[in-house]
Order: sequence, then structure tokens, then C-alpha cells
Amino acid sequence: MSDRSNVFSLLRRLGAAFAIVPILAAILFVTAHADEPPRALPAPKADEKPSGGGFETAVFAGGCFWGVQGVFEHVKGVKQVLAGYSGGEANTAHYEIVSEGDTGHAESVQIKYDPHEITYGQLLRVFFSVAHDPTELNRQGPDNGSNYRSDIFYANPDQERIAKAYIAQLGVWHSFSQPIVTRVDALTAFYPAEAYHQDFLVRNPGYPYIVFNDLPKIANLKKLLPEVYREQPVTSATAS
Repeated sequence: MSDRSNVFSLLRRLGAAFAIVPILAAILFVTAHADEPPRALPAPKADEKPSGGGFETAVFAGGCFWGVQGVFEHVKGVKQVLAGYSGGEANTAHYEIVSEGDTGHAESVQIKYDPHEITYGQLLRVFFSVAHDPTELNRQGPDNGSNYRSDIFYANPDQERIAKAYIAQLGVWHSFSQPIVTRVDALTAFYPAEAYHQDFLVRNPGYPYIVFNDLPKIANLKKLLPEVYREQPVTSATAS
């Protein structure tokens, strides 16, 4: 992990305790490693075929869960998004332990959605287009470690099939300048994060880390995928 990444990750945790923090965050952000730019990717050729009623769930990991949760809270058809942890054991699903980077967990989001309004494939399109950079290995923005990896946790064979097919599709079309490193793993469990992490972007839009890392993702969703964007976000307490 670079010194710059160490400092920026610390800023994420400390927040705007001092007036100099926003200035430092701005400097570090613009001088950080250049990520793949967001883009409106093509729709997946393979997708789910909704039948019956009820909601479905999807679990994605793409770096700090504050921003990923914030993006999907602005997606039409999404009914609830929870920040949490996937990939490790229940007894290590705690922020300070996960942050050590050796628990197997990734900071993740659990998305409850209506497949008649938005499909699993369309959620994947948002995930790859604007929610994170799928070419970064164990890293997103200023955050480094396997807990910030790009990962799709599939809940059933259809989700596995759709996710792998879409990654292959994007690879064939050379949608990114670098190879996609997103993992596709079976979902064993999702553990909701601590209450203070839930809806962090919605509740703290002026927090320096959010301003420089995550609000641009919301703007890109609105600009690049306006057909799925909604202005009023759902919150973690919403499930209707």
C-alpha cells in the first residue's frame, strides 16, 4: 500500500475533523493512480427472465461500500441497499477486523430489487459502468486490500451464469483497456455492517471522502445511465 493510499484511507475514517482535511483530500485524489473512466457499457446479452412476484437480491463488492451503496440507492427498481461484508466468517464481520484485510471478507452491498422493474443483468451494467473499476485488483480509488476487491457473490446458478457471461461479453468487446479482474464467487452469507455505515453517503454528502470519491459516481449514473437513475434515493430502512 502506498503512503498516499494510507493517508487517504485514514482521512476516510477521520472525516473533516480539521479544516485542512478537504484540501488534503483534494490534492491526494487528483494525484492518485488513474482509474478506468466510467462509461455506459452495453446491456448484457444474457439476463434473468422475471416470473412471479416478490423481490430478488444481489450482492456485489466494489471497494468502499459507502459509494457502492450510494450508487444503487439511486437506481430505479431497487427497494433497499445494505452495506455489509461477504466472503468470510460471521465472527470476523466487523469493520475494524475486516479492515485488517485478512478475513476473506469484502466490503459489499446487498441489493433488494424488483426484477420486473430492473433485472440482475441491468444491475451488473450499473456495477461495471459507474459503481467501481473492475480492472483494479484488490484496490479501489485510494483503498487497498482484498477487502476492497471487485467481487460478485451469486446466490443461484442463474446469477452465476449471467455474471460470467457479462464479464466474457465485456472482454470480447474490449470494453476496458485492462483485463477485468472481478471475481465471481458463491454467496455463503451476507452480514450487514454497523449502523453508522448504513446510508453513509446520503447522510454525509459533505464528508471529504464522499465528495471526492463517491459523489462523482452518482453524477455519472445520472449522466451515463439516465434511464435507470432516480433522483430520490431509497435508504437501508426502505423495503417496499
